[in-house]
Amino acid sequence: MTTRSSSSSDGSYPCDGAVRRAFTVNGLTLRGLEWPAPGRPALCFLHGGSAHAHWFDAVVPAFQGRYHILSLDQRGHGESDWSGGPAYATEDFASDLLGVMDALGWERMALVGHSMGGHNAMAFAAWHPARLSALCVVDSRPAIPSDRLHSMHRRGHRGPRRHESLESALLSFRLLPPETTADPALLDHLSRQGIAEREGRFMYRFDPACNGTRRPADAWPLLPRITAPTLLVRGEHSPILPPVMAQEMAACITISQVVEIPRAHHHLVLDEPGAFAAALGEFLFQPGQ
Repeated sequence: MTTRSSSSSDGSYPCDGAVRRAFTVNGLTLRGLEWPAPGRPALCFLHGGSAHAHWFDAVVPAFQGRYHILSLDQRGHGESDWSGGPAYATEDFASDLLGVMDALGWERMALVGHSMGGHNAMAFAAWHPARLSALCVVDSRPAIPSDRLHSMHRRGHRGPRRHESLESALLSFRLLPPETTADPALLDHLSRQGIAEREGRFMYRFDPACNGTRRPADAWPLLPRITAPTLLVRGEHSPILPPVMAQEMAACITISQVVEIPRAHHHLVLDEPGAFAAALGEFLFQPGQ
């Protein structure tokens, strides 16, 4: 199913021209933003935890027309269905992505994932190497420390927070980790795109069970199985992916390179979208990718 995307809050983001797509995969309806470009290589973006497909709205313009682009709302996020059960393992996300690729008729694609999306992308690249032409992992680590995973599980059992007004919901918008230098207008755009009204209450389009029942795979043993050329990107001030760990990851992947985005934190696609798009473009526009 396809529909045209509604306008963004200020009309300055490319989602205005995107096609909203819906895919029935693994018993769920998954949705995403598509910028068609017939005959061009495929490029897919995966957002991080508790985010949504609009997370790359400030990056997409650098690739429009040159790639057939999809930014996917992963299960439990954005406008995609919630799983209705403990089905938030890395294997579930990877299976969803494979189904979406097949629905689009994509044999191969370049895959970009941030944070949780980067972790899912690493696993997908290892499990389905023939389906990727290139991989970009954005400020994501192969394994989540046990204390962070325990904290995530605790947060996931609180249930969704319902606000009495849109203004109240907007005021509650927070990034995790909170450090960012992003344009306030971009953050406002993302928060508005992430809110839904249900039964007179406003809530974020995110299933808390995605935190409460999350079962991330340990991707360290998977890294040597990645055959696609890989770009590892970290923010200069990121607390998530230290420089040493990024180099250790690169050493495990056959064809890889590490790029650091100056002045950026974990949410580097928001902090420095231009610098990130330039680094990604330099990587992707190489012959054969």
